[in-house]
Amino acid sequence: MKKEKPQPLLLENLVAVARASVGSPLFRNLYARVGRRKVDILKNGDLSCAFFVSAILKIFSPVRGVHATVAGTVRDLKKSGWRKARKPKPGCVIVWRPRTFMDGEAHAHIGFSISRGRAISTSYKKRTPVMHDLHYRPIETIYSHPKLAK
Repeated sequence: MKKEKPQPLLLENLVAVARASVGSPLFRNLYARVGRRKVDILKNGDLSCAFFVSAILKIFSPVRGVHATVAGTVRDLKKSGWRKARKPKPGCVIVWRPRTFMDGEAHAHIGFSISRGRAISTSYKKRTPVMHDLHYRPIETIYSHPKLAK
């Protein structure tokens, strides 16, 4: 009798890994060479949302690479078959509108829709992924992938 090959479930695995990441410092640092210096371009978790989202997506192959910026992640989402959606469902990628911080810089924010009304993204205050209300900040765009459909 031939054994059936297990088929990983993208949606369930993506949501499970995002949930398991809450509180983890894993996505806090990403080092790059800038001139002659090595620099933590995520500033010890201040700017880690895109790295968090793209790294988890890369594990399951629905993006081409890992990114340090929201703009780079969104470009990759579009090239990798993600499409704009009207309503957030578990597994969707959420891009929130830019927010201006005390230093005067505006930053967009990206994370995952996890369940009805809940999301996971990184917190610049806690410097780790956190679970929060989906509408804690105005949503700019919702992205879904055909492989997420049940």
